[in-house]
Amino acid sequence: MVKVGVIGGGAAGYFAAITAAQQGAQVTIFEKSPKTLSKVKASGGGRCNVTHDAREVSKLLKSYPRGEKFLKKVFRHFSVPDTISWFESRGVVLKTEPDGRMFPVTDSSQTIINALRNEAEKHGVVLHSKTPIDKVENGSSSFDLYSGESKYTFDKIIITTGGGPKITAYSIVEQLGHKVEHPLPSLFTFNTPNESIKTLPGISVPSAHVRLEGSKLEYTGPLLITHWGVSGPAVLKLSAFGAKWLAEKEYKAKAHIRWDSGINEEDIRAQLTIFKKNHPKKKIISNPLFNLPSRLWEHLCERASIENTALWLDLPKKQFNKLVECLFNYVLTIEGKTTFKEEFVTAGGVELSQVDPNTMESRLTPGVYFAGEVLNIDGITGGFNFQAAWSTGFLAGVSVIK
Repeated sequence: MVKVGVIGGGAAGYFAAITAAQQGAQVTIFEKSPKTLSKVKASGGGRCNVTHDAREVSKLLKSYPRGEKFLKKVFRHFSVPDTISWFESRGVVLKTEPDGRMFPVTDSSQTIINALRNEAEKHGVVLHSKTPIDKVENGSSSFDLYSGESKYTFDKIIITTGGGPKITAYSIVEQLGHKVEHPLPSLFTFNTPNESIKTLPGISVPSAHVRLEGSKLEYTGPLLITHWGVSGPAVLKLSAFGAKWLAEKEYKAKAHIRWDSGINEEDIRAQLTIFKKNHPKKKIISNPLFNLPSRLWEHLCERASIENTALWLDLPKKQFNKLVECLFNYVLTIEGKTTFKEEFVTAGGVELSQVDPNTMESRLTPGVYFAGEVLNIDGITGGFNFQAAWSTGFLAGVSVIK
């Protein structure tokens, strides 16, 4: 019987361990913290965004800022339909939300955790929590894992330690001679400490267009104003694609926001002109347009230097043009970022050229496999990072027995 050690008790680690055990391997998971599957627990506000309803691989691949070519081969072996079938065959029914995100119908991440733990227990997977692996030694036909004074020997190992903000999180990988692309945060919000917009926390718009000045980076989607700046899918996805660029800028940049992505500057100007003509005696600040929340509309009017009592008939051309600009091209100064500790996503990790995408085995050290975010792979928000974890975990688990 092949003995397999899995280093890391997250989504990829559990999926790899279960798959290897199903093939007849004797599997042990090592997790440094007291709890396993912590990201699964926190995902989606505690609901667990299992995957995304992008069943065509070509469509799915567009949501990975890093690792797209590598994942094209991985997804041939295990993709979204396989994930859905895997969970549903174990009693976990998934539902699809309008934006394509998929959750368990229970709306509870514990449902996913229970399914993974039950399956691992069913197939005899052994778990050692609070057992960090400090060192790995590669013998002639086996691997020795060390945790403090304890030593564990395996025929093959799967490394699923996840991402981390510091290069020290990849010490085991480097011990085995692998190159690591320096980790950077991905999926973060934009801090705007000196902007008045942060006085409107909780206000959101369904489809804003956000562009980063001085780059080709842009994204469209829901936007949320927070106590510290702006967030929501549009910002989080833009941060993923712009992770490296923003890091080079030390997270200081200018964001240009169009509050309604479906309307261009000419449309805005035309609609304001028509409203001004038809309702000359209405107060500007009291009549929000373009389906904008009233508090946001008031803020945009104030930014355009429009008085609270001003009527449309009294609006000077200068303020009219300024209001158009605020609606179409609102400029925010970004000074910093905020990441979510429980759902931290990393751009960076094991260099993909050193891993076989058809088996997840190291090209440098036979018998070593990788899965999950420890690789230089990351997706935008919406279930894509979990899908990469399930797919790479499955492939590693199958391959250790072949």
